Amino acid sequence: MRTVRIGLTGPIGCGKSTVAGWLTEAGAAVIDADDISRTVTDRDGPAFAAVVDRFGPAVVSSDGSLDRAALARIVFSGPDDLQALEAIVHPAVRPRIEAAIDRAEREGAPAVVVEAIKLVEGGLGGLCDEVWLVMCAPGAQRARLAARGMDPREVDRRIAAQGDAFRRLASGATRVIDTDGDLAVARERALAALAAALG
Repeated sequence: MRTVRIGLTGPIGCGKSTVAGWLTEAGAAVIDADDISRTVTDRDGPAFAAVVDRFGPAVVSSDGSLDRAALARIVFSGPDDLQALEAIVHPAVRPRIEAAIDRAEREGAPAVVVEAIKLVEGGLGGLCDEVWLVMCAPGAQRARLAARGMDPREVDRRIAAQGDAFRRLASGATRVIDTDGDLAVARERALAALAAALG
C-alpha cells in the first residue's frame, strides 16, 4: 500500500504537536521540521555559520552554541529578520525532510506526516498529498502559549509575526482540524481525518 503524505501546519499554539502525537499513536511516521531546524542550526550544523554571519555574535551563547532565545527576540521583532532566517534555514531543512520521507516510505509507514509551521511558505506542502490546517480560537491559542511560560509580550510578537495565518492557509488546506474544546473530541476528529486520508 502506498504511503500517504500529510503536511500538518497551523498557527503557533493551536495544537500541531498534539495532533502529530495522536497520528504517531495511530501508526503514522511524523517528521518535525522544528526538530530538523534545530539540528541544522546546531554548532556543527550546516546553517550555523550563516545564521551567525547574518545576526552577529549576540546570537551565540558563552559555550559557542546558538542562543535561540536571543535569536527569537530578534526575528520575531521584524518580518525582514524572520524572512532572512528562513532563507538560511529552509534550504538546509528540506533535503533532510525529503530523506526522512523516503525512509518512512521504504519502511512501509501507512502515512508520513510533515509537521511544519511554515509548511506552505517553505515549499514543503508540494511534497504532500494532503495539507491539514490545525486551528483553534484566539483565546485558546493565547492561553496555551501562556501555559508554556511565554511572556505576554512574546506571545503578541509570535502571533503578530504570523499575521492572519489561518486565513492565509485555509484556502490551500485539504482538511481543517479544530482543536478547540475537549481534546478527546479533537483527537477523534484527527483520527477520523487520518482514516479518510488512508481510505
